Order: sequence, then C-alpha cells, then structure tokens
Amino acid sequence: MSYAKILLDIREGIATITLNRPEVYNALDMQLATELHDAVVTCSEDATVRVVVVTGSGRAFCAGGDVKGFVEQLDTIGKHIKLLALALHAAVSRLVRMPKPTIMAVNGVAAGGGMSLSLAGDLIVATESAHFTMAYTQIGASPDGSSTFFLPRLVGVKRALELTFLNRVLSAREAMEWGIVQQVFPDDQFQAEVQRLASQLAQGPTQAYGRAKTLFYNSTSETLETQMEHEAQLIAASGYTVDFREGVTAFVAKRTPVFQGR
Repeated sequence: MSYAKILLDIREGIATITLNRPEVYNALDMQLATELHDAVVTCSEDATVRVVVVTGSGRAFCAGGDVKGFVEQLDTIGKHIKLLALALHAAVSRLVRMPKPTIMAVNGVAAGGGMSLSLAGDLIVATESAHFTMAYTQIGASPDGSSTFFLPRLVGVKRALELTFLNRVLSAREAMEWGIVQQVFPDDQFQAEVQRLASQLAQGPTQAYGRAKTLFYNSTSETLETQMEHEAQLIAASGYTVDFREGVTAFVAKRTPVFQGR
C-alpha cells in the first residue's frame, strides 16, 4: 500500500510511523486512519522490525478527529464515525497486541483521538512543549480510541472523568506527574532521545519484550494463580530462545549480551 498521509521508515530494526497531515495538526480522517492501520500491520509482520515508533509531523502529534470532515458528513455522521473508529481501533489493537515494543513519541499537541492513540504505546515520551487534552466533550462527543480502557488504569477513574468532563489541558510535565508519560525531553533533544530509546529496544530481546507485553496487558482480567501459570509457561518458552541462551551465557561470562531478537 502506498501512503499519502503517513510516512513509514524502517531501518536498523526501528520502524517509525509519522502521521503526516501537518497543515491540520495531523487530524485523523478515514484515509490517515486506514493508512495507519496498514502500516502497523506491516510493522507487526516484518521480522526485521524490533521496535515501532509513532510520532507526528510538524508541531502536533495528533489533534484528534478531523472535525471539518464531521461537519461535512453530518447527514450520515453515525456511519462516518463508526468507520473511522473501526480503522483507528484496529490500529490501536494491533499496536497493543504485536509482540514488539512500541513508543509513542508525542512531539506536540495530543488531543481527542490523538491523546487516545498516544495512550496505546508501551512507552510514552513527550517533548517539553507537548500537551494532552481529551477534548471530546468540547464537541459533544464521548471518548474512543482506547482512552476509556487505558486512562482510568493510568490515572484512576476520577481523574479520567475530570480530564473528560472539564477538558483540562495537561502539560508534558503534568502528564508525567500523573503517570501518563514516562519521560519528557527538551524540544531540541527530542528526536535524538527518541532515537536513543528506540535503538536500545531494537537491540534487546524482542521475544522477551513481546511475552512481557502479553502478560501485563492480560493481567487485569486474570486471577493470581492463572496469571502465575501464564508467567511460568512463557518464561519456560523464553528459555528455548537464542536470546535467552545468549543472555545467560553473557551474564556468566560477565560480558554485554548481543541479542538477535530470536
């Protein structure tokens, strides 16, 4: 699939997906959401990809849904929004379920569906000038894009409702204090720091990362004993990987392991 509204760059084990509608702050329309889903599936299936970075072009990460498009589709708005949500939700689901780490590199405003998308990253980092706002109720809409799943787990139900009801804008530092963002970098160092973090993950034990993702994301719906059984099964399976053999051998030899993602 050729892309018109995103950029996909794959090199040295790092796939970078860039939302590329800077003239409208990377607002989500049907084509962008469809292209995002395709790119995420491509990264998931490409064995050379060991980490996925999602970011935005220009001054924004993503300003949410394309409201101008909503106005143009008011007569059939239910269908329009459902199709858009389906594409976005498919992309989010694949990002969360893929057995590779993902980084949301929030380079500017993340609003509405853009904030929701950012929450789906395994690691969320932001530039100092970035800010986050739910924005949905500002246009009379309820949230989508996974935000009602992830946000209360990160900040609690009451704070999630506060952000949704009052459309409070969080600075990058506030988002980090609330537990939404893991790291904040100065604007002039942001790209280099994201690259450093992605490179670290791309050189890590990819299958172990994938198993850890599965365990953590599934843990909220399991009993203690069932979760521990899953842990036992997956750590035993890890023992048969090339990276486990390398990891334990390197540890005993007191050298840095060289992981292959296998």
